[in-house]
Amino acid sequence: MRAHAFLHVAFEGLGTIASWLDERGYEVTYTRFYEPDASLPQCEEVDLLIVMGGPMSVNDEAEFPWLVAEKAWIRSMIQSKKPVLGICLGAQLIANALGSKVYPHREKEIGWFPIVPVSYEAQKGVFGFSLLLEVFHWHGETFDLPPHALWLAKSEACAHQAFQVGTNVIGLQFHLEMTEKAIASIVENCRNELVPSRYVQSEEAIVLKIKERTQRTEVLMRTLLEYLHVNPQAS
Repeated sequence: MRAHAFLHVAFEGLGTIASWLDERGYEVTYTRFYEPDASLPQCEEVDLLIVMGGPMSVNDEAEFPWLVAEKAWIRSMIQSKKPVLGICLGAQLIANALGSKVYPHREKEIGWFPIVPVSYEAQKGVFGFSLLLEVFHWHGETFDLPPHALWLAKSEACAHQAFQVGTNVIGLQFHLEMTEKAIASIVENCRNELVPSRYVQSEEAIVLKIKERTQRTEVLMRTLLEYLHVNPQAS
């Protein structure tokens, strides 16, 4: 099996997703859009697509022309009924590729804040966020839900935190994949955004109990990956 990852900046990698892929025996390939020779594989060669985060907007096509090809490729992958996971910018790219608007939110949300599940317990094939969970956020934009998407989770600051399309596509506005090292990297590279407000924590608050927090979110990340690994064929 082959997993392919779309990376948008050098300081945001797969985090804990990498170890799960290794344990499951995936060959992992990458398109690093920040490199000048970035190229896309053929859809038929990929069994799982993971679209990671980045500081740009999905609307920045004039500055980052590769966004056009990336969104078209995501759309083709979704249509193939293969599993697709988008995280932060990745979720916004999925939404936009499926025709939804992405736009600046009234609040930035940076730090550890809880998500609240939107329940679909009675509906077969839905990935449920069964418990309120504190997760790591770093985003200033939001999106309209794609057509036919199920809304899975919300937070106090931002309504659209997670969605699902069919059984093979999940978008997360937040980060379940973060390790201690990954959080240190994003803080180092985006520290200028840490202007404390109602939903923007200080660096000191972000690193508080970081080991315990990242261990908890890794458990949910693995559960979600197992769901995508098993369920796409049912879509």
